[in-house]
Amino acid sequence: MKAIIASHAGGPEVMSLADVPAPDCSPDRVRVRVEAAGVNFIDTYRRAGVYPVEFPMIPGSEGAGTVIEAGGDVTWAAVGDRVAWTSTSDSYAEQILLGEGDCYAVPDAVASDTAAASMLQGLTAHYLATSSFELGEGHTALVHAGAGGVGLLLTQLAVARGSRVVTTVSSERKEALSREAGADAVIRYDRFTDMAHELPQEVRDLTDGQGVDVVYDGVGKSTFDASLGCLAVRGTMVLFGGASGQVPPVDLQRLNAGGSLSVTRPSLGHFLRTPEERAWRSGELFAAILNGSLDVRIGSRYPLEEAPDAHRALEGRRTTGKVLLIP
Repeated sequence: MKAIIASHAGGPEVMSLADVPAPDCSPDRVRVRVEAAGVNFIDTYRRAGVYPVEFPMIPGSEGAGTVIEAGGDVTWAAVGDRVAWTSTSDSYAEQILLGEGDCYAVPDAVASDTAAASMLQGLTAHYLATSSFELGEGHTALVHAGAGGVGLLLTQLAVARGSRVVTTVSSERKEALSREAGADAVIRYDRFTDMAHELPQEVRDLTDGQGVDVVYDGVGKSTFDASLGCLAVRGTMVLFGGASGQVPPVDLQRLNAGGSLSVTRPSLGHFLRTPEERAWRSGELFAAILNGSLDVRIGSRYPLEEAPDAHRALEGRRTTGKVLLIP
């Protein structure tokens, strides 16, 4: 089969298309024909050596496709079933070997490219809206990077749950995308000279001086102080990423002084611990796609052999929506 191989740590140029043996199916695994693979920043971190991995390796942790072989111990996935996955490895290939616990059943009416594009960011948006802070009628949420992959999906899920959403973005184009997703107000942070003071003031102007019930912050270091300042009394900060760097140690007394605030630092794996939870989250995600309340934006599709170009576009911030590789 064909697969992308990263020979060693480095830039996109270390990846190339190669012929490799197809994976052998074991009793507790399924072999899947990959029909679309998601391209994510974590793939670039692993390729660059920021996250330690063994080389040579096949990048990619997300995708969708059709089961072409199932081991005898597999209980629910059968040949011909359509599945999607996330948080695995080896997805930049024509075939992949998966444990059935890594697979999510894909409804017939959901295209494979849509399924692949919705796994990582979609499941993240779901646990953020339902579990890290349970959004509902009357809540107001601030979503940083509102035109990003998680931001667009989280905004739509929040609006569907009856919440008001304020987002931050960095450009006119991203502002338009965020508004299309349902944001009630969009703040352009590129015009700020002192975000830690200017953003909280603007948010309070939009909320009658109260602040927001929850801030969803995947940016981290550069937004953390401003995010705390945007919270209402007893508000919650959900810090789910660190795109700008990790937040340094925090004096917990700041939470008291800010109004009995709460801070949580979740990650996706802790919200997908059981088969029942995985089925619930993926089921609601696909149902929202099918009923039209959730639009998964695919920004670009690249042939498998153009994986280096896909990484260059992603790292160069030249993409909007999901980037996919098509074997």
